[in-house]
Amino acid sequence: MKEPDDQDTDGEKSDRSKSGTRQSQRSSKYESRSPMKDDTTDETFTEEDSYLEEEDIDLEGLEGSSSSFQDDDLEITRLSQETPAPAAEEAEEEVKKKISESFYYDYMELASMPFVTPDSNIPLDLLTLVHSFGYDCRKRANLQLMDSNIALYIAGNQLILLNLKTKEQIYLQSSSGEGIGVIGVHPYKTHFTVAEKGSFPNIIIYEYPSLRPYRILRDGTEKAYAYVDFNNNGTLLASVGSNPDYTLTIWNWKEEQPILRTKAFSQEVFKVTFNPEDEEQLTTSGSGHIKFWEMAFTFTGLKLQGSLGRFGKTATTDIEGYMELPDGKVLSGSEWGNMLLWEGSLIKVELCRAGNKSCHHGPINQIMLDEGEVITVGSDGCVRIWDFETIDTADVIDETGLLQIEPINELQVGKNVKLFSMEKMNETGSNFWLAQDANGAIWKLDLSFSNITQDPECLFSFHSGAIQDLAVSPITYLMATTALDCSVRIYDFAGKTPLAQMKFKQGGTALAWVPQMVSYNGAQISVGFEDGVVRILEIYDPKELTIFAGRKKILDADLRLKHVFKPHTASVTALAYERDGEILATGSKDRTVFFFEVERNYKPIGYINTPGPICQLTWSGISHPESTLLIICENGYILEAPLPTIKEEDDNKVVSYEIKDMCIKCFHFSSIKSNILRLIEIEKREQQKKLKEKEREERRRKAAEEMGEDGEKEFQEEEVAAEEEEEEPLPAIFIPPTPSPILCGFYSEPGKFWVSLGGYDSGFLYHCEFPPYDKSSNFKEQKDEPFDFHFLEDTENNPVQTITFSVNQTMMFCGMRNGAIRVYLLSENDPSLTTLEDYWHFNVHDNNYGCIKSIATSFDDRFLMTAGTDSNIFVFSIFSEYMLRKDMKAKVPSSRFGMDAEPIPKDIEDPKAYSIENARRKREHDKLMKEVEEIKAGKREQLKALRNEFRKLLEMNKELPKHMQFKRTDFDLDSKIRAEIDRKTAYKLQQVRKELAWEKEKHELGLKKLQNRFRDPLESDAVVVHAIQSDHKISSYRLAQPSRYSKFKRPSQTERRPSKLERFEKEGAGRKDSQKETGGSVSIQEESIIEKGKKFRPKTLSEIMVDNQIAKTRKLILKAEKAQLKIQQRKKEWEELYKSKPDDDFEDPKDLQAIKEAQLYMGDFNLKTAPDYRIPEHMRINAAKKEEELGYLDTLAHGKKRHMNKCILSLRDLKVAVIEEIQCLVQELKSIQSTLHRSKHIPIPQIPQIHPDEVPEKRFQYNEETLLNFKQEQMKKEDEKPPQVEQSGSGGSGGGFLRLSSGKDGDMTTRDSLSRSSKPSGFSLDIPKFLEFEKAEPTDVELEIMKRDEIKHVYMQQYLINRIKELIVTFDAELRVLRHQKLKLDIQIKLSDLHHVTLFQEMLLLKNFEKQENILQERVNSSDKEEQFMQWKINETLKEMEEKKNEISKLQDQEKALYAGFQAAIGENNKFANFLMKVLKKKIKRVKKKEVEGDADEDEESEESSEEESSLESDEDESGSEDDVFDDSICPTNCDVGLFEMALQLREKRLDIEEALVEEKKIVDNLKKEYDTLSKKVKIVATNLNAAEEALEAYQREKQRRLNELLVVIPLKLHQIEYVVLGEIPSDLSGTLVFSNQSLGRLQERIVQLHEENSKQQKLNKEWRERRKQLAQEKREMTKTINKMEETVRQLMISKFGRAIDLEALQTLSVNTTLEELKIRKLQKELLNAKEMKMWEEKIARVRWELMMKTKEHTKKLHQMNDLCIEKKKLDSRLNTLQNQQGNAFQGLRKADILAKEKVTELIQAQTERISALKEEIALLRKKGGLILPPIRSSQENEMGATDL
Repeated sequence: MKEPDDQDTDGEKSDRSKSGTRQSQRSSKYESRSPMKDDTTDETFTEEDSYLEEEDIDLEGLEGSSSSFQDDDLEITRLSQETPAPAAEEAEEEVKKKISESFYYDYMELASMPFVTPDSNIPLDLLTLVHSFGYDCRKRANLQLMDSNIALYIAGNQLILLNLKTKEQIYLQSSSGEGIGVIGVHPYKTHFTVAEKGSFPNIIIYEYPSLRPYRILRDGTEKAYAYVDFNNNGTLLASVGSNPDYTLTIWNWKEEQPILRTKAFSQEVFKVTFNPEDEEQLTTSGSGHIKFWEMAFTFTGLKLQGSLGRFGKTATTDIEGYMELPDGKVLSGSEWGNMLLWEGSLIKVELCRAGNKSCHHGPINQIMLDEGEVITVGSDGCVRIWDFETIDTADVIDETGLLQIEPINELQVGKNVKLFSMEKMNETGSNFWLAQDANGAIWKLDLSFSNITQDPECLFSFHSGAIQDLAVSPITYLMATTALDCSVRIYDFAGKTPLAQMKFKQGGTALAWVPQMVSYNGAQISVGFEDGVVRILEIYDPKELTIFAGRKKILDADLRLKHVFKPHTASVTALAYERDGEILATGSKDRTVFFFEVERNYKPIGYINTPGPICQLTWSGISHPESTLLIICENGYILEAPLPTIKEEDDNKVVSYEIKDMCIKCFHFSSIKSNILRLIEIEKREQQKKLKEKEREERRRKAAEEMGEDGEKEFQEEEVAAEEEEEEPLPAIFIPPTPSPILCGFYSEPGKFWVSLGGYDSGFLYHCEFPPYDKSSNFKEQKDEPFDFHFLEDTENNPVQTITFSVNQTMMFCGMRNGAIRVYLLSENDPSLTTLEDYWHFNVHDNNYGCIKSIATSFDDRFLMTAGTDSNIFVFSIFSEYMLRKDMKAKVPSSRFGMDAEPIPKDIEDPKAYSIENARRKREHDKLMKEVEEIKAGKREQLKALRNEFRKLLEMNKELPKHMQFKRTDFDLDSKIRAEIDRKTAYKLQQVRKELAWEKEKHELGLKKLQNRFRDPLESDAVVVHAIQSDHKISSYRLAQPSRYSKFKRPSQTERRPSKLERFEKEGAGRKDSQKETGGSVSIQEESIIEKGKKFRPKTLSEIMVDNQIAKTRKLILKAEKAQLKIQQRKKEWEELYKSKPDDDFEDPKDLQAIKEAQLYMGDFNLKTAPDYRIPEHMRINAAKKEEELGYLDTLAHGKKRHMNKCILSLRDLKVAVIEEIQCLVQELKSIQSTLHRSKHIPIPQIPQIHPDEVPEKRFQYNEETLLNFKQEQMKKEDEKPPQVEQSGSGGSGGGFLRLSSGKDGDMTTRDSLSRSSKPSGFSLDIPKFLEFEKAEPTDVELEIMKRDEIKHVYMQQYLINRIKELIVTFDAELRVLRHQKLKLDIQIKLSDLHHVTLFQEMLLLKNFEKQENILQERVNSSDKEEQFMQWKINETLKEMEEKKNEISKLQDQEKALYAGFQAAIGENNKFANFLMKVLKKKIKRVKKKEVEGDADEDEESEESSEEESSLESDEDESGSEDDVFDDSICPTNCDVGLFEMALQLREKRLDIEEALVEEKKIVDNLKKEYDTLSKKVKIVATNLNAAEEALEAYQREKQRRLNELLVVIPLKLHQIEYVVLGEIPSDLSGTLVFSNQSLGRLQERIVQLHEENSKQQKLNKEWRERRKQLAQEKREMTKTINKMEETVRQLMISKFGRAIDLEALQTLSVNTTLEELKIRKLQKELLNAKEMKMWEEKIARVRWELMMKTKEHTKKLHQMNDLCIEKKKLDSRLNTLQNQQGNAFQGLRKADILAKEKVTELIQAQTERISALKEEIALLRKKGGLILPPIRSSQENEMGATDL
C-alpha cells in the first residue's frame, strides 16, 4: 500500500502516457480510501484549478501526439492574471483553440488500461476480451446503426461494434474506466459519439469506419451522460447529464467547445433532441415532464430558454418517446399508451383509438416520422403506423379532450416483446428496421406491409435484466447462465455461439453444473428458481435423434427436463454437489439447506434450518479428510455441516424431513474492523511522535548553536506548551448495529475459511476458524472473531462480491461490486494467503449497476467468464504460453440411447405448489383430518343410536296400555301449525306432479335422446374466448370422443433400466460383513465373560498346554485349507483362461453380423418400388399394426386438441380471475375517488364482461330467475334479444361460476387488492364523522396532512388504473400468444387428417391381404418354433454331454487324489507299502447297489453268507491273476492297523468311483447318438423354414407393391422441387422421387466414409498381421521358458525330496485330526482330574480346620478340669488338716474318703487314656487317606453318661 508521501507535490507534468496518468490517479484514489490515509494534506485544489490543470494536460497531449499537426493549425491564447484574487473576483483562464480537421487522437493513449501492482511480473494482457454474450437491453438508445451490417451497443465499459451478418465483434474501451452512459450516431453515419460515465466524464467522437478518436468534449456533466443527439446537419451536438446536475449542453463538437449550457430539469431527463426543421429548437423529456427549448439572443448574449409542458387535466406522466412536427408542435407518448399533441407548452389534444382504447397497451417508447407516416413503438410489442395529416390537424371535439383515430397498419412483433427503440436499416428498396427489445432481443422488422412482407426475425436473443448465476462444463467449453427473465441458456464460449435456451414460468436464481462423476459426459445442469423449485436439465445434440416431419431447423444443442422437485418455499440461492457427487445440497432464502441423494434420482435425505438466508454453499475439497459443507448466511452466520447420513426409512412413516441430530458448527461473525483501524491509528501516531522528536532535537541543537542558553530556555517553553496540547482521542470501538452482509467465502484448511463482507466491514478478507462443537450453545448469543485478516486495496466501498480460483490454484479471480475483475497471483499451498499482494485490476462491467454475480474459469484454465447484473456476459482468454486455436469449439454431449422414448417429467409450474416438506406436512394434516372425520363418523353413529333408542321408546310407548301411552303429537312443540303446513305443501306438490307427469316424461325422453345423439359423443364443446381490448378471439375444438381406433394402443416399450446387480452385491457384502462383525462381537463378548470368570484363578500348566495344542492344530488346519483354496482358485482361473481361448476356426460374432449386414445392405440404395426390394423384418406391417398406428395418430391428435382446449379453458379462467380483480380494483378506486376532488378524478375503466359463448356449458344451467324470465317472455311475447336473455340468465349462475373460480384458488393479487380496498373504505367512513363537527379553519398541520393524503390518494388512483391496464394487457397478450399456437396446431391437425386418410387406405388394403398373410406367417412361425425347439434340445444335449464329461473328469481327479492321499499317509520307508498298495488296488466283484437294495428285507445271515461268497470269488480271481497269493482280511504283524483299515476303506471308495465312471461313459455314448439324430432333423426343419420364408417374402413384396400404388399427399414448397426441365417445373411429376436432403447428404458422406474405412481396414489388416507374427514368436519363446522352468522345478524337488512329488498333495496334506483330538481330550481329562484333586484338598483342609477347633475346645476343657482337680486337691488337703485337727479320735481313714480317692484316680487314668487316643486320631487324620475312628470312651464315662440320662 502506498503512503501519502509518495504523491507528487511539485505540480510538474510528466510526459508519460494517459494510462500511466490514470494509474497514478488510481493509486492516489486507493490511498485516499485506505484506512492509513493522512488527515492533513499540504496542498488543496479547487474544482476550477483541477479542471484547468486537466485542460492543460490535454493541450500538451495534443501538442506532443500530433505528428502531422502544423504549427499554424493550433493557436492558443491564454489570458491570466499575475496573482489570484479572492473567490468572488477570480479571473478565469480562457483557452481559444482551433483544431485541424485532419487531427486525430491516439486511441491507445485514451483507452483505459488494466491496473497492475507496480514492480510485479503480471502482464498487462493477463486477460483478453474474446467475446460478449450479453446485451444491456434496458438501457435507453442502446442500439445504433452505422450501416446495414454494423450495429453499435454498450456492454459495460466497452462499446461493441457488431457485424450483423458475420456476427463478429469489435471492442472499444471507455477512457474513464467507469462505464459508458450513452452513444449517438452522426446523421451522415461518418462519426459516432461515446458519452461516458465517471468524474467529469468526456464525450469521445470516433470517426467511422477508421474508429480513430476524432474529438473529445470535456466538462459537460458531473457524473454521467443520459443522452446525446446531433442536429439535422450534424454540426451541433446536444448532451444532457444524469443525476445530480442534469446539465444540458450544446456543443460545437468539431472545435470541442460548448456553446450553451444550462440545467435541464430537477428530475431525471430521458432524452434530448433537435427539431429537424429548426436547429434553434430542442426538446427534452423525462420523469413527469417535457420541456421545450429555444436558442434566443438576449441582452446578455445567446441563451437557452426553456418552457415546461403543462399537463392540465391530463394526468402527469413520464414521457419516453416524442417527435417534433415540422410546424413546431410536438407529439409525445404517455405511460397509459395514448399520444399527446403539444402546442406551445400545453396539450392540444389526446389521441386514442376507437372505443376510447389506448393507442398502445403500455408506454410509448419512441415516435418517428418516416416517409410521411408516424410510427409509434410501444412496450406492448406493437409497431403502429398512423396518418401524419390526421395527427397534425387533430383538435379537441368535446370536453374529454380525446380524439379517436385508428392506425393505418400495425405489426405485433411477438410474445413477451417490449420494444424500446428502433433504427432504420439503410437498405435500398426495403423498409427494414432494427428494434431493441427490452426483454432481451434484437429484432429485424419489415414495415413495408405488402404481400411479401417478411415476418419479424429475431436476430439475437439475450438475457434481460440481472444475470443471477453462471456455470461452466467440467469437460468442454460449454457455459450455462440463468436470470430472472425465466430462461436458462447454453453457450459455446470457445466457438462464440449461443446454443440453446429454455423458458420457464419463474426466474432462475442459482446454477450448478452436475459433476462428471454423476454425468460422465457432462450433459446435466441443476438450476434453482425463485419459487423454490430445482430442475435438473439435460443438454443433448438433437441431430442424433429422429427427425420428425415439419421440423424446420435443427439446433446444435437442446435442453430437456430430467428431474424436477421443490425443496424450498423461497428462491433458491445456492446449489452445491458433494466432492464425490453423491449428495446435492440446496440453499434458499427460507433459511433451510436441503440434501438430496443424487444416485437415487435425487431422493430427499432431509434439511436443516439455518439462522439466516443462505448466500453460498461450498463443499470441502479432496485435501480435507472429511466431506463437510460450508454454509454462508447473509446475516453474519457461517455454518459447517457434516455429510448427512442416508437412512433407509419408509417415506410413509417419516413425518418431517428435518434433520435434528446433525452436529453443526457455527461461527457468528463479530466485527473487528474498528479494532484494526484503532491499531493502525496507534501505529501511525507513534511514527508521528518519533518524527516530532527528531525535529525537536534538531531544532534544539540549532537553537543552542545560534542563541545559547536563551535559545534553550525558549525551546523548553515551547516544548512545555506543545506538551500541554491535548492529544486527539483514539477512534472509538464501533460494532455496526446491523451485521454486515457476508458476500462470499471459501475453505482454507479443515475447520478454517476466508470470508469477504460488505457494508462497514468491507475492505478486508477475514480468516476465521470454527469453534468446537457445543450442543448446548445458542447460535444467536454466540460471538466469534476472526483470528487473521488481509487488507485488500481499494475495496472500502467496492467489496469483493464473488471469488473463484483457477484449476491449478495459482490465481484467485475476484468479481467486484463495481463490475471490475481483480486477479491475485498465489503461491502453491498457501491457505493463509500470505502472498496475496500483487494483483491485476480492470473495469469490465458497468460501474453503477454491473455488480459481478458470478465468475468462473474453463476446465483447462484457458478462459474466464463473468456475469453481471447489467445483463452482460464476458468471455476472456487467460494469458498462456499456448495460443488459442481459431477453430476451437465446444463438444455438445451426444444424446443418450432411448432419450426420445423417455417420458419428460411433469414440471412444477405453479409457484404456490407445496414444497417437499410442506407436502409431507400436508399429508400428515390430511391424515389427522381423516382421523377427525372418523371421530365425527363415530359421533354420527352415536346420534344414530340415540335415534334408534328414541324409536324403541316410541315402540315401547305403543306397547303400553292405551290409557298410559303418550300421543305422537305430545312430542311436538307446535304440532298443529306444522301439520297443516306439511299437509298443504304435500297436497300441492302431488297435484302439480300429477298434472305435469306426462309432459315431464315426454320432455325427459326428448332431452335424453338429444343428449345421447349430440351431447354424449362430445368430449368438450366449443368455447370462444374474446380479448378485452382488441377484436382477437380464440375458440376451442369441438372435441368428440376418441375413435375406436384410438383404443388400439401400442404396447408400451419396456424401459430399459440400469441393472442394480452391483448395488445388491454391495448390500449383500455389507450384510455379510455386518453379520461377521456381529458374530465377532458375540464371540468377543463370550470370551470376555470367560476371561472374567477365569481371572480370579491362575491357569494351570495343563490348561496352557491344551490351549497351545488347540491353537497349533487350528493353524495347521487353516494353513492346509488356505493352500487347498489357493490351488482350487488357481485351477479355476486356468479353466476360465482355457475356456476363453478361441478355437482355431473361431470367428467373432460381431464380424459375422457386420459381414451379414454388409451383404444385405451394401450396394445401391434400394427403393420400396424396386423389384428386388426386401422388406426388413422390423418394417413389415399388417392390418393390426396399421390399426395401432391409426389409433396412435388419432390419440395424438386428440391429445393435442384436448391440451389446447385445456389451455383455452385456463385462459377463460384467467379472464374470470382478471375480471374479479378488476372489480375489486374498481371498487377500491371508487372509494379512493370519493375522497378526491372531481378535477383530479381519472376516468374509471369499464369492467370487462364474460361473453355468452365463453361459457357454453351455462346454456344447460338454469335457476329460478332464468325460468321466471322465460315465463315473462312467453307471457308478454316481447321481442327481446336472445343475448340479453342469456346474459340475464347466466347472471345468476355466472355469479356462482365466478365465485367458484375465485374460491377455488385464493389469488394473492385479489387478496392484496381487497386488503387495499379496505383501507380507503375505512377512511371514507370517517368523513361523515368529521363533517358532524363545526367547521373551523384547518391548522397548518391539518392542511399538511390533508395535502399528503391527497397526494397519496392520487398516487393510489394512478397505481390502480395502471394495474387494471396491466391486467388487461397481460390477458390480451396471453390470448394472442395462445391464438398463435392454435394456428400452428391447426396446420398440424390438417396434416394429420391427410395422414389419417392415407393410413385408413393402407389399413383397408392390408385387411385384404391379412388372411393369406396370416396363413403364411403361421407356417413360418410353426417351422421357426420347431427349429428353435430342436435347437434347444441340441443345446441341452450338448450341455448335458459337457456336464457328464466334467463329472467324468472330476471322478478321475478323485481317484488320483485318493491314491495320492494314501501314498502320503503311508509315508516313506514303510516296509508294508507294497502290501498296502496291493490291498488298495485289488479288484473284487461286488453286488450292485440295486440288488443290495432289493434284498434289504432278507435276514442278516444270508447277507453274511453272500458277502463271504463274493469275497471268496474275488480271492479266487485275484489268485488267478496274481503270482503271489496274499490274504487281505488279516493285517500282518508289525503293520499299522490304522493304515490297514484305511486301505480297506479307500478300496471301497475306489470301487465306487470306478462304477460311477462306467455309468457316466454309458450315458455320454447315448447322448452322442441322440445328438446325431437331432442334427439330421434340424436340417430338414431349416429347409422347410427357408421355403416358408421365401413364400412370405414374395407375398410381402406384392403387398408392398400394392401399398406403393396408393397416393400420399406431401406438402412441398417450390424451392424443394429440384426436378427441372429446361429451367421449368414439368407438369407431370409422377416420375419424381421425394427424398430428404439430409438422407442424400448422409449417402454422399457415406461414400467418403467408406473410402476412409477401406483404407483404414487395410492398414489395420497389415498391423494385425504383423502383430500375429510377433505373438507367434512370443509364444515360441514362452514355451521354451516354461519347459526350462519345469525342468528347474523337477531338479529342485529331486534335490530336496529325492524324487518328483505332487506339490499340491503336499500342500494340502493336513494333520491327523483324530490323534490331535485324542491328545486334546487327554489334556482336558488331566485338567479335570487336577481340578477334582484340588477340590478334595480343599475339603481336607476344611476338615482339619474343624478338627483343630475341636481339639482346642477339648484342651480348654482339660485345663478347666485340671484346675478343678488342683482346687479339689487343695480342698482335700485342707479338709484333711481340719479333720486331723478336730479330733484325734479318728486316726484311720474313713471308708468314704478311700472310695472317693479311688474314683478320682480312675478318672485321671481315663482322661489320660482319652488324651492318648485323641493324639493317635490326630496323627491318623494327618496321614493321607487315613481312617477316622470314633473317640475312645472309658467304661466310667459310659456309666456317667448313663447316670446323667
